Amino acid sequence: MEQRTSRPAAAGQLVYGKNPVAELLRSGAGVDTVLLSEGMAPEAAGYYMALAKQAGAVVKRVHPAKLRALCGAESHQGVAAFAAAVEYVPLKELLGAARAAHEDPFLVLADGIEDPHNLGAVIRSALLCGAHGLVIPKRGGAAVTPAAVKSSAGAAARLPVARVANIGEAVRRLKAENIFVYCADPNGAPLEKTNLTGPVALVLGGEGAGVSPLVRKLCDGSLRLDMSARAAGVDSFNVSVAAGIILYEMMRQRGARG
Repeated sequence: MEQRTSRPAAAGQLVYGKNPVAELLRSGAGVDTVLLSEGMAPEAAGYYMALAKQAGAVVKRVHPAKLRALCGAESHQGVAAFAAAVEYVPLKELLGAARAAHEDPFLVLADGIEDPHNLGAVIRSALLCGAHGLVIPKRGGAAVTPAAVKSSAGAAARLPVARVANIGEAVRRLKAENIFVYCADPNGAPLEKTNLTGPVALVLGGEGAGVSPLVRKLCDGSLRLDMSARAAGVDSFNVSVAAGIILYEMMRQRGARG
């Protein structure tokens, strides 16, 4: 028998069955990941892939045995979905939070951070350093999954998160609001010599490639973290560590100006 639900899925809840998953994806509620059985017919798989794309969810093909183990039932019908662990908000709400606090906007953008534990650590630092919100992409990066929530030590429940179709377009929108956008880059200006006060946003790149070339080109400036020594194979800080250092300096400068 197919699972049915008469109320919205709880944060992080696994919903399974063809109709419940389709209803969840069409509802507009946040969906992080859709799981499709490797044995699902191509036509049916294509249908759920299209719904997932429209909802901004990541699709993963999994072995039927794994899907059965996750659902704890045989009635999954080859499809399941994880409801978003947090309620995402529009980008304009992050700017509204700054206005409500009578403060210059201070935002963090994640451009391709794939590890949810790193994303959770970034959220924690962003909250503690006074950021008004985090911006993540719908595709090409980790969502705020239960693992990210756990790594954030509860910060994910307090820091607003906007999920956008394109980080580059988000940068353009912030610049149109007269927000100066920096990115973390090994070839940037020294962090300690850069004025980080005023309306500002920081873009952090993924664990491997860093900030994408297009987004880097759109940014107003870039920041680097100097290191005292370079060991073979180690040429940069972990993204969550870099985030903590840069965001703390931003907080320090903003506090000193205030």
